[in-house]
Amino acid sequence: MGELAKRERVIRMSVEQPLWRALSGYRVLTMLYAVGLFAAAYDDFDRPGIAIAFYVVLFVWTLATLPRVQSAVACTKRFLAVDLAIALTGIVLTPVAADAHHIDSGGPTLPSIWTAGSVLAYAIKGGWRWAAFASTPVAVANLIERGSPARDTVHNVVLVWVASIAIGYVVEVARASERTLARALEIEATTRERERLARDIHDGVLQVLAMVQRRGVVLGGEAGELGRMAGEQEIALRTLVSGGLVPVSRVSLDAAEGAVVRAVEECDDDDGGPVDLRALLAPYAAAKVSFAEPGAPVPLPAPAAKELAAAVGAALDNVRRHAGDEARAWILVEDEPGEVVVTVRDDGPGIPEGRLAQAEGEGRLGVALSIRGRLRDLGGSAELVSIPGQGTEVELKVPKARGKAGTR
Repeated sequence: MGELAKRERVIRMSVEQPLWRALSGYRVLTMLYAVGLFAAAYDDFDRPGIAIAFYVVLFVWTLATLPRVQSAVACTKRFLAVDLAIALTGIVLTPVAADAHHIDSGGPTLPSIWTAGSVLAYAIKGGWRWAAFASTPVAVANLIERGSPARDTVHNVVLVWVASIAIGYVVEVARASERTLARALEIEATTRERERLARDIHDGVLQVLAMVQRRGVVLGGEAGELGRMAGEQEIALRTLVSGGLVPVSRVSLDAAEGAVVRAVEECDDDDGGPVDLRALLAPYAAAKVSFAEPGAPVPLPAPAAKELAAAVGAALDNVRRHAGDEARAWILVEDEPGEVVVTVRDDGPGIPEGRLAQAEGEGRLGVALSIRGRLRDLGGSAELVSIPGQGTEVELKVPKARGKAGTR
């Protein structure tokens, strides 16, 4: 809970909040600055009443809308549009209220640098694209107010345009960094919680299961069966706490044939999006089945992952049927750059030479259809190597490029 609270506090400390607070102060200060410039250059205005009316509106609007520039949520598109419209109105009213000397000498517009606050609000709200959008009408209005593209006017326009776009880009980068930080803190909190649970489980549950397994083997009979089941649960639980993979259901070499198929179907992703192959293969781990995976997600399209997992289930079913109850099996997952390789190996007596061809001739097509057929439909391959007396190894390969485009 402490780690989770820490993560939530960091997330709430948004990097945008200082920018919004700075913008609020900027709008108030620049509004007062614009009024001060008007008072200092009062004699330059032929129609001061127009300027005074504008400043009254600017004063009331700036103070009344301070809550609007406190966060991105409060700063709505409608507010931004009205705010920019007030700035543009002040710019185009400048030649109406001031005399020709004020305009020709490059005197400030009625809103002066308050206009930049409107553009900056766009930048903080929507990033550099919004800033570029807001800067363009401001540039046009300034050129219209001056009457000709004087050097100082162009300089000010370009300055506002570049500065607002730069700030908008910085805001986008800051938001991306904040999302990355939040995700990293979430992963850290999850990892710490998993480590804590793993310690507690190791100190209690796993030791009890190991003791039950040992005592069951010694006592035999029903106690031996109980010990065997405890051993299977110990292996499954170790896989869960060490790798974070959630076994959907317990599957062992002694399970019924239908249990293998159900375990794969329960892990299926209905929307066809990529799934982690490890989550489909983790349920096969048991007392006599070891599961080794790369420690990182192995994404494949759901149909392809399901077929590959079903082929692994078929290979394990062959171990159960033909290698005997005492045989052990190993599942190894390798995530190569261009393909996913899953190897199923056992220490059984192996397959006699010519036995597979004989089984196909007799109509027993378990390897031909359940394993090779599935991989062939995925554009992959299934290689079976068996040495009498040394066990059997089945290597299943699925190309990633084909897996993205097609399924069975």
